Amino acid sequence: MPGPPSRDSVVAALRAAGCVFAEDEAELIVAAAPTPADIAPMVERRAAGLPLELVVGWAEFHGRRVTVEPGVFVPRRRTEFLVEQALAQPGGAAVVVDLCCGTGAVGAALAAGLGTAELHAADIDPAAVRCARRNVAALGGRVHRGDLFEALPGGLRGRVDILAANVPYVPSDDIALLPPEARDHEPRVALDGGADGLDVLRRVAEGAPGWLAPGGRLLVETSSRQAPAAVDAFTGAGLRTRLAVCEERYAHVVVGVRT
Repeated sequence: MPGPPSRDSVVAALRAAGCVFAEDEAELIVAAAPTPADIAPMVERRAAGLPLELVVGWAEFHGRRVTVEPGVFVPRRRTEFLVEQALAQPGGAAVVVDLCCGTGAVGAALAAGLGTAELHAADIDPAAVRCARRNVAALGGRVHRGDLFEALPGGLRGRVDILAANVPYVPSDDIALLPPEARDHEPRVALDGGADGLDVLRRVAEGAPGWLAPGGRLLVETSSRQAPAAVDAFTGAGLRTRLAVCEERYAHVVVGVRT
Protein backbone atom coordinates (compact mmCIF):
# COMPACT_ATOMS: atom_id res chain seq x y z
CA MET A 1 0.00 0.00 0.00
CA PRO A 2 1.52 3.35 -1.01
CA GLY A 3 2.32 5.82 1.74
CA PRO A 4 1.23 9.45 1.97
CA PRO A 5 2.39 11.79 -0.81
CA SER A 6 5.75 13.43 -0.37
CA ARG A 7 6.09 17.17 0.03
CA ASP A 8 7.62 17.39 -3.44
CA SER A 9 4.70 15.53 -5.00
CA VAL A 10 2.24 17.82 -3.20
CA VAL A 11 4.09 20.87 -4.49
CA ALA A 12 4.11 19.45 -8.02
CA ALA A 13 0.38 18.73 -7.94
CA LEU A 14 -0.44 22.22 -6.68
CA ARG A 15 1.87 23.86 -9.19
CA ALA A 16 0.28 21.88 -12.02
CA ALA A 17 -3.11 23.14 -10.84
CA GLY A 18 -1.90 26.73 -11.16
CA CYS A 19 -1.30 27.54 -7.49
CA VAL A 20 1.19 30.42 -7.53
CA PHE A 21 2.42 29.78 -3.98
CA ALA A 22 2.55 26.00 -4.29
CA GLU A 23 5.41 25.54 -1.81
CA ASP A 24 3.74 27.58 0.93
CA GLU A 25 0.38 25.93 0.34
CA ALA A 26 1.94 22.47 0.45
CA GLU A 27 3.39 23.16 3.88
CA LEU A 28 0.05 24.42 5.19
CA ILE A 29 -1.86 21.43 3.84
CA VAL A 30 0.61 18.90 5.22
CA ALA A 31 0.55 20.63 8.63
CA ALA A 32 -3.26 20.84 8.68
CA ALA A 33 -3.96 17.25 7.61
CA PRO A 34 -5.44 15.30 10.56
CA THR A 35 -3.61 12.18 9.39
CA PRO A 36 -1.14 11.44 6.57
CA ALA A 37 -3.96 9.72 4.72
CA ASP A 38 -5.86 13.03 4.55
CA ILE A 39 -3.14 14.83 2.61
CA ALA A 40 -3.99 13.49 -0.84
CA PRO A 41 -7.74 14.30 -0.64
CA MET A 42 -6.92 17.79 0.62
CA VAL A 43 -4.53 18.35 -2.28
CA GLU A 44 -7.19 17.14 -4.69
CA ARG A 45 -9.73 19.60 -3.30
CA ARG A 46 -7.27 22.46 -3.59
CA ALA A 47 -6.26 21.46 -7.12
CA ALA A 48 -9.95 21.42 -8.04
CA GLY A 49 -10.22 25.09 -7.07
CA LEU A 50 -11.44 25.04 -3.48
CA PRO A 51 -9.96 28.04 -1.62
CA LEU A 52 -6.98 27.08 0.51
CA GLU A 53 -8.68 28.44 3.62
CA LEU A 54 -11.56 25.99 3.17
CA VAL A 55 -9.14 23.14 2.55
CA VAL A 56 -7.23 23.72 5.80
CA GLY A 57 -10.22 25.10 7.73
CA TRP A 58 -8.77 28.43 8.79
CA ALA A 59 -7.42 31.79 7.63
CA GLU A 60 -4.81 34.00 9.23
CA PHE A 61 -6.17 37.46 9.98
CA HIS A 62 -4.52 40.20 12.03
CA GLY A 63 -2.29 37.72 13.81
CA ARG A 64 -5.11 35.34 14.67
CA ARG A 65 -6.17 32.01 13.23
CA VAL A 66 -9.82 32.33 12.20
CA THR A 67 -12.01 29.29 11.57
CA VAL A 68 -13.45 29.27 8.05
CA GLU A 69 -16.35 27.03 7.09
CA PRO A 70 -17.88 26.16 3.68
CA GLY A 71 -20.32 28.75 2.38
CA VAL A 72 -18.82 31.62 4.39
CA PHE A 73 -16.88 34.61 3.05
CA VAL A 74 -13.13 34.18 3.53
CA PRO A 75 -11.58 37.20 5.29
CA ARG A 76 -9.08 39.10 3.12
CA ARG A 77 -5.76 40.31 4.40
CA ARG A 78 -6.46 43.80 3.04
CA THR A 79 -9.31 44.08 5.54
CA GLU A 80 -6.71 44.10 8.30
CA PHE A 81 -6.31 47.77 7.35
CA LEU A 82 -9.87 48.42 8.53
CA VAL A 83 -8.99 46.87 11.90
CA GLU A 84 -5.80 48.95 12.10
CA GLN A 85 -7.73 52.13 11.40
CA ALA A 86 -10.29 51.32 14.08
CA LEU A 87 -7.66 50.55 16.70
CA ALA A 88 -5.65 53.68 15.84
CA GLN A 89 -8.50 56.05 16.64
CA PRO A 90 -8.11 58.11 19.83
CA GLY A 91 -10.02 57.12 22.92
CA GLY A 92 -11.15 53.73 24.09
CA ALA A 93 -14.05 51.64 22.87
CA ALA A 94 -16.42 49.94 25.28
CA VAL A 95 -18.85 48.56 22.67
CA VAL A 96 -17.87 47.12 19.29
CA VAL A 97 -20.16 45.88 16.51
CA ASP A 98 -19.02 43.81 13.54
CA LEU A 99 -21.80 44.16 10.94
CA CYS A 100 -21.89 41.82 7.89
CA CYS A 101 -19.50 39.81 10.04
CA GLY A 102 -18.94 36.68 7.95
CA THR A 103 -16.50 34.61 10.01
CA GLY A 104 -16.38 37.31 12.68
CA ALA A 105 -12.71 37.93 11.92
CA VAL A 106 -12.94 41.73 12.14
CA GLY A 107 -14.86 41.71 15.41
CA ALA A 108 -12.54 39.14 16.95
CA ALA A 109 -9.48 41.17 15.96
CA LEU A 110 -10.98 44.36 17.40
CA ALA A 111 -12.02 42.71 20.65
CA ALA A 112 -8.58 41.15 21.04
CA GLY A 113 -6.89 44.48 20.34
CA LEU A 114 -9.09 46.42 22.76
CA GLY A 115 -9.05 43.87 25.53
CA THR A 116 -12.26 44.60 27.44
CA ALA A 117 -14.77 45.69 24.79
CA GLU A 118 -18.30 44.31 24.63
CA LEU A 119 -18.48 42.62 21.22
CA HIS A 120 -21.53 42.06 19.07
CA ALA A 121 -21.46 40.64 15.53
CA ALA A 122 -24.28 40.20 13.03
CA ASP A 123 -24.92 38.66 9.64
CA ILE A 124 -27.95 37.76 7.57
CA ASP A 125 -26.49 34.38 6.54
CA PRO A 126 -27.06 31.53 9.03
CA ALA A 127 -23.84 29.79 7.93
CA ALA A 128 -21.87 32.94 8.74
CA VAL A 129 -23.58 33.28 12.11
CA ARG A 130 -22.63 29.71 13.05
CA CYS A 131 -19.03 30.23 11.96
CA ALA A 132 -18.69 33.60 13.68
CA ARG A 133 -19.90 32.15 16.96
CA ARG A 134 -16.95 29.75 16.89
CA ASN A 135 -14.54 32.63 16.39
CA VAL A 136 -15.83 35.13 18.94
CA ALA A 137 -16.96 32.85 21.76
CA ALA A 138 -13.60 32.88 23.52
CA LEU A 139 -13.72 36.69 23.52
CA GLY A 140 -17.16 36.81 25.08
CA GLY A 141 -18.73 38.02 21.84
CA ARG A 142 -22.37 37.58 20.89
CA VAL A 143 -23.51 36.91 17.31
CA HIS A 144 -26.94 37.84 16.01
CA ARG A 145 -28.72 36.86 12.80
CA GLY A 146 -30.62 39.40 10.77
CA ASP A 147 -30.54 42.15 8.14
CA LEU A 148 -28.00 44.77 9.23
CA PHE A 149 -29.22 46.79 12.23
CA GLU A 150 -32.40 44.72 12.56
CA ALA A 151 -30.22 41.95 14.00
CA LEU A 152 -28.86 44.03 16.88
CA PRO A 153 -30.32 44.25 20.39
CA GLY A 154 -32.18 47.53 20.84
CA GLY A 155 -30.13 48.28 23.95
CA LEU A 156 -27.12 49.04 21.75
CA ARG A 157 -28.73 52.14 20.24
CA GLY A 158 -26.56 55.17 20.88
CA ARG A 159 -23.88 53.08 22.63
CA VAL A 160 -21.64 51.73 19.85
CA ASP A 161 -18.10 53.12 19.89
CA ILE A 162 -16.77 51.18 16.89
CA LEU A 163 -19.10 49.99 14.15
CA ALA A 164 -17.11 48.00 11.59
CA ALA A 165 -18.93 46.82 8.47
CA ASN A 166 -17.14 44.90 5.75
CA VAL A 167 -20.18 45.16 3.51
CA PRO A 168 -20.52 43.45 0.11
CA TYR A 169 -19.36 45.99 -2.48
CA VAL A 170 -18.92 44.17 -5.79
CA PRO A 171 -21.28 45.59 -8.46
CA SER A 172 -23.80 42.94 -9.50
CA ASP A 173 -22.60 42.82 -13.11
CA ASP A 174 -19.01 42.28 -11.95
CA ILE A 175 -19.69 39.12 -9.95
CA ALA A 176 -19.02 36.99 -13.03
CA LEU A 177 -15.58 38.60 -13.36
CA LEU A 178 -14.41 37.54 -9.90
CA PRO A 179 -11.80 34.78 -9.49
CA PRO A 180 -13.43 31.33 -9.38
CA GLU A 181 -12.43 30.89 -5.72
CA ALA A 182 -14.75 33.74 -4.77
CA ARG A 183 -17.36 33.38 -7.48
CA ASP A 184 -17.90 29.65 -7.04
CA HIS A 185 -17.31 29.11 -3.34
CA GLU A 186 -18.47 32.21 -1.48
CA PRO A 187 -22.10 33.26 -0.96
CA ARG A 188 -23.37 35.88 -3.38
CA VAL A 189 -24.97 37.77 -0.49
CA ALA A 190 -21.46 38.43 0.85
CA LEU A 191 -20.23 39.80 -2.48
CA ASP A 192 -23.08 41.54 -4.34
CA GLY A 193 -23.42 45.23 -3.49
CA GLY A 194 -26.08 46.04 -6.09
CA ALA A 195 -25.86 47.98 -9.34
CA ASP A 196 -22.92 50.21 -8.33
CA GLY A 197 -21.75 48.07 -5.40
CA LEU A 198 -22.83 50.59 -2.77
CA ASP A 199 -26.39 49.57 -1.91
CA VAL A 200 -25.50 48.00 1.44
CA LEU A 201 -22.92 50.67 2.27
CA ARG A 202 -25.55 53.39 1.85
CA ARG A 203 -27.96 51.55 4.14
CA VAL A 204 -25.29 51.16 6.79
CA ALA A 205 -24.27 54.83 6.57
CA GLU A 206 -27.88 55.95 6.82
CA GLY A 207 -28.60 53.82 9.88
CA ALA A 208 -25.32 54.19 11.73
CA PRO A 209 -25.87 57.57 13.47
CA GLY A 210 -28.75 56.15 15.49
CA TRP A 211 -26.54 53.38 16.86
CA LEU A 212 -23.24 55.19 17.38
CA ALA A 213 -22.33 56.77 20.69
CA PRO A 214 -21.23 60.42 20.56
CA GLY A 215 -17.79 60.29 18.99
CA GLY A 216 -18.42 56.71 17.83
CA ARG A 217 -16.87 55.63 14.52
CA LEU A 218 -18.22 53.79 11.51
CA LEU A 219 -15.61 52.08 9.32
CA VAL A 220 -16.43 50.46 5.98
CA GLU A 221 -14.14 48.98 3.34
CA THR A 222 -14.69 49.96 -0.29
CA SER A 223 -12.76 50.20 -3.57
CA SER A 224 -10.79 53.10 -5.01
CA ARG A 225 -13.38 53.57 -7.75
CA GLN A 226 -16.28 53.66 -5.30
CA ALA A 227 -14.56 55.69 -2.60
CA PRO A 228 -15.83 59.17 -3.63
CA ALA A 229 -19.46 58.02 -3.67
CA ALA A 230 -18.94 56.15 -0.39
CA VAL A 231 -17.56 59.29 1.24
CA ASP A 232 -20.60 61.21 -0.02
CA ALA A 233 -22.90 58.61 1.55
CA PHE A 234 -21.20 59.00 4.92
CA THR A 235 -21.25 62.79 4.72
CA GLY A 236 -24.90 62.75 3.69
CA ALA A 237 -25.70 60.74 6.81
CA GLY A 238 -24.24 63.53 8.94
CA LEU A 239 -20.95 61.85 9.80
CA ARG A 240 -17.61 63.64 9.91
CA THR A 241 -15.84 61.68 7.23
CA ARG A 242 -12.39 60.85 5.95
CA LEU A 243 -10.91 58.29 3.56
CA ALA A 244 -7.98 56.13 4.68
CA VAL A 245 -5.88 54.43 1.99
CA CYS A 246 -3.21 51.74 2.09
CA GLU A 247 -1.69 51.55 -1.38
CA GLU A 248 0.37 48.47 -0.54
CA ARG A 249 -2.75 46.41 0.18
CA TYR A 250 -5.08 48.23 -2.26
CA ALA A 251 -7.25 48.94 0.77
CA HIS A 252 -9.67 51.85 1.08
CA VAL A 253 -11.60 52.45 4.29
CA VAL A 254 -14.16 55.19 4.82
CA VAL A 255 -14.24 56.40 8.41
CA GLY A 256 -17.20 58.38 9.74
CA VAL A 257 -17.52 59.89 13.20
CA ARG A 258 -20.77 60.82 14.90
CA THR A 259 -20.37 64.37 16.16
